[in-house]
Amino acid sequence: MKRVFLIFGIIFLLNISAEAQGDKSSFGISLTGFVKTDIMYDTRQTVAIREGHFLLYPSPELLDKNNNDINAKPNFNILSIQTRLTGKISAPDAFGAKTSGQLEGEFFGTSEGDVNGFRLRHAYVKLDWENSSLLVGQAWHPMFITEMFPGVVSFNTGVPFQPFSRNPQIKFTRSFDNVKLILAAVAQRDFQSNGPSGFSSSYLRNAVIPNLHAQLQYASSGHLAGVGVDYKKLTPRLVTAKNVSTDESISGFSAIGYLKLNLDPVTLKAEGIYGQNIPDLMQIGGYAVKSIDATNGQETYTPLSNFTAWGEISTGKETEYAIFFGYSKALGAPDNITGAYYGRATDIESIYRVSPRIQFNSEKTRISTELEYTSAGYGTPNNLNKGKIEKVNTVSNLRLLLSFIYFF
Repeated sequence: MKRVFLIFGIIFLLNISAEAQGDKSSFGISLTGFVKTDIMYDTRQTVAIREGHFLLYPSPELLDKNNNDINAKPNFNILSIQTRLTGKISAPDAFGAKTSGQLEGEFFGTSEGDVNGFRLRHAYVKLDWENSSLLVGQAWHPMFITEMFPGVVSFNTGVPFQPFSRNPQIKFTRSFDNVKLILAAVAQRDFQSNGPSGFSSSYLRNAVIPNLHAQLQYASSGHLAGVGVDYKKLTPRLVTAKNVSTDESISGFSAIGYLKLNLDPVTLKAEGIYGQNIPDLMQIGGYAVKSIDATNGQETYTPLSNFTAWGEISTGKETEYAIFFGYSKALGAPDNITGAYYGRATDIESIYRVSPRIQFNSEKTRISTELEYTSAGYGTPNNLNKGKIEKVNTVSNLRLLLSFIYFF
């Protein structure tokens, strides 16, 4: 931790020195960020990350011997771990392009045992030519649309309805007037796929082919529309349970469509996702074992699909009023299932959320409050009906969130 602050301190002093010498063209970094504290109350136990801070959905019903739901217990917490530091870097032109970079971290940690730990969010270099750009490094996954993600107060940013992941990648963008073509080859680091060894980047690495993405985006007068397709291949095992080498893989295709309308003073956002095996994007689903060869243990796999949609209406600047709503439904698999499931919330049939908010802005300070109602239907996957979830029991949670942010 001391090394992190030392590095930022040295860069900050170098930047001051460059500015004093009027030499901004050579190198510079501007430090920005915010200090944020969230106060949260939940009406029941939740499936969440970092001591409840990153809320996903309510925990399922868990009965004791007297038929009382153990998870029907409220929860309260105060955390400041979303506090963030961002360094925006400038440097001389290179290869005929304007260069820039970003280095960003926060105190969210990399695991439950590392709460308050400093972790890397973004680290990339970008080359901008007249009609094209190249980004290399860790940044948002292309299915996280930076121009129109949900503006909710909660740190979950609309998860599990909004695809959410930061990935090492190579991303090329080509502009044609108001249209952009985006092509990306993506790896995994903090946000990973699930498999026989738990959540790991090894399944994508062993498949050799990176996560591939293509997207078309149209922007005009504050309005935005786009469509994209995504392909991912995983190799879950290198050896079977019977000690026989295997390279059996599972592929998944996903699609996204989105629309933002700037109808001043009202802004409308809407997005729809069809996903196959995208728990690495914090979505429900994954994949499952379709067949097992009894002689050598060889497994084949089938992807679990889901449909997700979210929308948001907001208005106001100094005082913002907004409401977010999201819905996600498990669609099952193309085939019947004979073995294990690998993914996220593979026993949830559907989830929906409604979250109104009010935000008060004054200079560099923001006070926000949000009510987040999330309902999840838990059930049992039917292996003989392509993993469709049956015998659904619905549970709900209401989160009251109060947030204080100071930007710098």
